[in-house]
Amino acid sequence: ESDGIFDSGRFMPDESWSYTFEEEGSFNYFCVIHPWMEGIVFVDPFIPDYPHDATGKQVEFPILLITPDNSVEINFSWEPKIIKTHEKVNFIYRFYDAQTDQPLRKLEYDIAIIQNGIELYRDKNAVSQAGGDYRQWIFEEPGSVLIKFRDIRSFGKVAETTIDLSGSSVARLGDFSAVVYENTEQTKTVDKIVQPRQTVQFYYEIAVAIIAVPAIMLLAIMIYMKYKGPKTLINQGGGKASPI
Repeated sequence: ESDGIFDSGRFMPDESWSYTFEEEGSFNYFCVIHPWMEGIVFVDPFIPDYPHDATGKQVEFPILLITPDNSVEINFSWEPKIIKTHEKVNFIYRFYDAQTDQPLRKLEYDIAIIQNGIELYRDKNAVSQAGGDYRQWIFEEPGSVLIKFRDIRSFGKVAETTIDLSGSSVARLGDFSAVVYENTEQTKTVDKIVQPRQTVQFYYEIAVAIIAVPAIMLLAIMIYMKYKGPKTLINQGGGKASPI
């Protein structure tokens, strides 16, 4: 049975007719003249081929944002540029001095990922690294996303120079938004999320293994050689014979 969404009316050979669907979904249709001719039109959601914020406004990477206190500039982007469900996305960012445009490599901050009003991830007291930082995530549902930076503050020294961010860090914040689209080609998550601290731990474990395994093998060989010792040969006459 027809959905009643459209009616082409009768048109003759060599004539054409078109209809633009405004909503996604599946729509039944049939031919009035040939009622045995029927089918279904599947309309997928429109996905732009460019990055944009939650309002649909196109953005260029990196997105530049200066905190309300005019002290820190945040450069922000994500990869891939079109975010889809069940696909890993990297949110990449770096902090700069808003006055001198010099990179700030050692800051402490809080970061959160919120989708459709629900907080999915939060890292408190994170510390920025040289060359920038990133966070990975895999979204299970489509919808708008908000990445929030809060309480950006100094953390220790860099090359014996103290980073000076005077005043309260309450106004040192920034928000970035994006949209996650339904993935029609991939319906389940197969990738794993690896955050920066986990990456450091992974390489640390590899380094420990590289050092520890040869050391253990060398120790085992030394113990074996120590307790093995030279064998004593016994001749048929029952007397001892020196090793050859």
